[in-house]
Amino acid sequence: MNTRHLLTGHVLQFSGNPFTARWQDTVHIEENSAVLIENGQIRAIGNDARAQAGPDAVHHDHTGHLIMPGFIDAHAHYPQTAMIASWGKRLIDWLNTYTFPEEMRLHDPAYARTIAARYLDLVLDHGTTSVASFCTIHPASVDALFEAASARGMAMAAGKTCMDRNAPEGLRDTAQSAYDDSKALLTRWHGNGRAIYAITPRFSPTSTPDQLAALGALWGEHPDTLMQTHLSEQVDEIAWVRDLFPDHRDYLDTYEAFGLLGPRGLYGHAIHLTTREIDRLRHVGAGVVHCPTSNTFIGSGLFDLMGLARAGQQVGLATDTGGGSSFSMLRTMAATYEIAQLRGEPVHAAQLLWLATAGSASVLHRGDEIGALSKGMAADICVLDLASTPAVAQRHAEADHIWDAVFPTIMMGDDRAVAEVWVNGCRLRGGGN
Repeated sequence: MNTRHLLTGHVLQFSGNPFTARWQDTVHIEENSAVLIENGQIRAIGNDARAQAGPDAVHHDHTGHLIMPGFIDAHAHYPQTAMIASWGKRLIDWLNTYTFPEEMRLHDPAYARTIAARYLDLVLDHGTTSVASFCTIHPASVDALFEAASARGMAMAAGKTCMDRNAPEGLRDTAQSAYDDSKALLTRWHGNGRAIYAITPRFSPTSTPDQLAALGALWGEHPDTLMQTHLSEQVDEIAWVRDLFPDHRDYLDTYEAFGLLGPRGLYGHAIHLTTREIDRLRHVGAGVVHCPTSNTFIGSGLFDLMGLARAGQQVGLATDTGGGSSFSMLRTMAATYEIAQLRGEPVHAAQLLWLATAGSASVLHRGDEIGALSKGMAADICVLDLASTPAVAQRHAEADHIWDAVFPTIMMGDDRAVAEVWVNGCRLRGGGN
């Protein structure tokens, strides 16, 4: 028997991009509104939702709470779950000291399944309903994540991380095995349920030109997949890339020359971009992903969110677990605000919420399915308690308007603010579940 669910409370909706138009015209919170869920989808919003609910709909009263799209984390490393918040290293040392040893443990399929389940349960606790994640070189690590996501009904993008140099022996593949393994995995998973495959060279320093070319060829054969990698995260990394690829124009060219630049490409960090790189990324319609807690934790730099987004660059938002120091997209939005403040350009709460939902959905090319609350979209929903702790509640009590009430939860909220989480129309968190 099909059950309809009616959620009532404040409802967040989007009608455009608040970075290229006024946020007041593109992001709206309808107070005391409603969302109707049926068959895994959003059937109606507002008065239509109430009218169509009928007497048999199960009512979920979230008066005073914010009903919004589930958060979408557009760049993460689920294999790094167990070593998140490891102390004191810059990027290259951090990879060698913490990341690579932990990733080698996922050669064991049982351990990969344990970490995949742990990771997805943690992000769901924080209101995140969709993720784009790097796996390890081990095909079993990809299977583990897609299987765990499928069991929870989650929309997932992921891929085998490919490295054939400048990594420990236990984490190196070859150009041929990277191609063969990735092809077999995308054949198995891409378009299977809510799974999307992402071809995944870790970054240019850990792939030879032959491997980059092989992965570029694979993407050319399967252009409806995503491609995810890293770009211009730290200045010493850029210098390393220059030494490894002396004949290339810049860091982005080490991807572009091998067929790894395109509209379905996701480039994490993108902090220290040249003018040419900025122009090329925007021209091809590629997505860049802001990873603010990682950028500060590892000391990478201050991403130019406002400059890039205003210029029309597609930007998503991400925790970058475990370089990022939190699984929470609330904490990630707070760090986004803080970094923008350091650059002298404050970001409004409306822009932050859009970035963590519709913005990330756009760079993942899933904006017709997730990232917004509108008729026909997947019922991936996060309900935020806007007075979840004494500290937040006392600030909320002083709010003069709805946006003044929302902002303290962005800045001070954590998993205690997540009152309910729905994935594909099923309630996975809250309500006593």
